[in-house]
Amino acid sequence: MRSDLLAIHPLTYLLQRHGWGKNKFAGLMQDHGKRMGIPLATNRTLVWKWERGQEPEPDAQLVLADMLGVEPRSIRESPWPRWLPVWEVTGITAPWTPTGTVDVLVDLVGSGRMDRRGFLTITGAAMATVAASWVAAPTAFAEALGGDQVTDQMADTLEARVATLRTLDDQMGGARLLEQARADLSLVTGLLQHGRYTDTVAARLYNLAAEVSYLTGWMAYDAGLRSAGQQHYVGALRAAQTAGNGVLGAFLLAEMGVHLSEGGKPTERVGLIETALDNAPGNTSPGVHSYLELHHAESLSRNGQHGQASTALNRAFDLWERHGKDEMPTWLAWYGYAQLRSTEGKIMLRSGQVDRATDALATSIDQAVPRDQAVRSGRLATARLAGRDLDGALDAANHGLTLLEGSVQSVRAVDRLKKFEGYLKPHYSEPAVDEFRDRLKSLPAMAA
Repeated sequence: MRSDLLAIHPLTYLLQRHGWGKNKFAGLMQDHGKRMGIPLATNRTLVWKWERGQEPEPDAQLVLADMLGVEPRSIRESPWPRWLPVWEVTGITAPWTPTGTVDVLVDLVGSGRMDRRGFLTITGAAMATVAASWVAAPTAFAEALGGDQVTDQMADTLEARVATLRTLDDQMGGARLLEQARADLSLVTGLLQHGRYTDTVAARLYNLAAEVSYLTGWMAYDAGLRSAGQQHYVGALRAAQTAGNGVLGAFLLAEMGVHLSEGGKPTERVGLIETALDNAPGNTSPGVHSYLELHHAESLSRNGQHGQASTALNRAFDLWERHGKDEMPTWLAWYGYAQLRSTEGKIMLRSGQVDRATDALATSIDQAVPRDQAVRSGRLATARLAGRDLDGALDAANHGLTLLEGSVQSVRAVDRLKKFEGYLKPHYSEPAVDEFRDRLKSLPAMAA
């Protein structure tokens, strides 16, 4: 299943949030238009078309904006449906306090199954606000609430669950594990909301909430649910700040930047990762710093700043080779040489250095866990094809297919292989290409 078929259109989300059926909404639009002196012929069928991609006429957008309390300039600045206020929820507006963090997590647990739209919901000023709030937010712990005592032993068990979930994700991909991650987030959130605990246990619970919310967001992203992924990342950032874990917060900002560049906002991603680098705590280990520099390199590359990207990439390698393996946090234990080489390959491919890109990507796959092998196979295939090695390209692509036919589920991996398939058009008459395309079409549908 294509990832965009999993998404809910932002207009659909608004109708659901307000409890408006299509007929009721059409009537509200007509009535509001009359009050504004703008006659509309909005009906149920037209609303249905809007939800499926047809853009409303300018007058209809003006009426809808007024009805929703959106400034008319928003329509001019952002094309339909990006101006719809689908993210005016606790993730952005809640205070950066322990209580605000719990409110955000509760909201995620209640609405996390809904991908509010298939493209990014947080860009521009809103994303900058999230980053600035992370920098400025005070660190505090919630006072004990009524309920059962949360013990150190319970926190030990939850940490073990998260470690297992992280290992399974490496092997199987996020799509298979998303429900488990959501269940674990619900459990941790419930303990924070209703349990009684010491300050020490509270810090552990907020750290756990940050890690599980991040994993849930990562798995949603891996399953093609970008908006749901973003929302969980914001929840994770808040929980990390409440726990006083600025190193994890810097890591999360870097991860959030991936969504921006893939959503066509590369300059915003550069700003986000530079906020993370500039505000990372002094106790940030060289390994984590290497990871942040690697994200910096990737963001600059995506923004067309290839020289600066190469400099940042060199810093990432240098930090890792000198001190990288020292004191790596559990949530970044997977980072290492394979990830460095993978990003090097992407950066080199964008800058036209095909041979170096191919070597780096091949090495990254040789040392990667199964899920990452599946995801990276499409890019290695693309690099080999750019180097006019059709047989090598098909070998890489078929390796990815074999993993996806077996234990791995990843919409990202499927999407990259589909993109590679498009590059094969001049070779469609080749029997080996035809065989690959048949296998790709036969992959089972993936839904979260």
